[in-house]
Amino acid sequence: MEKILSIEDLENAENKTLYCTFDENIEGIDCVTLIHAELCAKSLGEFIQITGHVTGVVNLECDLCLEKFEYNLDFDIDELFSKGSLLGDYEESGQEFEIKDGQFVTDLNGEKEIDIYDLLYQSVILNYPNKKVCGINCKGKDFLSEENIPDPRLDVFKNIQINPKD
Repeated sequence: MEKILSIEDLENAENKTLYCTFDENIEGIDCVTLIHAELCAKSLGEFIQITGHVTGVVNLECDLCLEKFEYNLDFDIDELFSKGSLLGDYEESGQEFEIKDGQFVTDLNGEKEIDIYDLLYQSVILNYPNKKVCGINCKGKDFLSEENIPDPRLDVFKNIQINPKD
């Protein structure tokens, strides 16, 4: 699949719709399997909507024990792009532009292409869990106990004594 979506190609496509499949590793992400995405791009007048589904397996680092673990990706994409300068029109007229719950529009500022590779990179990163934990039985606290402090620079914290205020 092309990593770049040409807006001109989209406008000239039947029903102003293009379908594409992405099967690649994404640089900067520790992929176990190829990232697979089935995407649909539609031109909606002044906007372009890209929808689809993404799957794959990546390696993450556990926040508790710092060990790597495999994480299954399985999420939907629904992105909206403005072909023109959406916010510029509102700024010039002095009107306010309110973004409602669940609404996000990327302003292309007259660009003629959308970088699908970058869109997928950002979508994968944003769909990582907030707290990356390798499992329900993670022994992170045991691993990071006083005896097992992995970084010698942290040794200074072993002997800290806190005196309660009187």
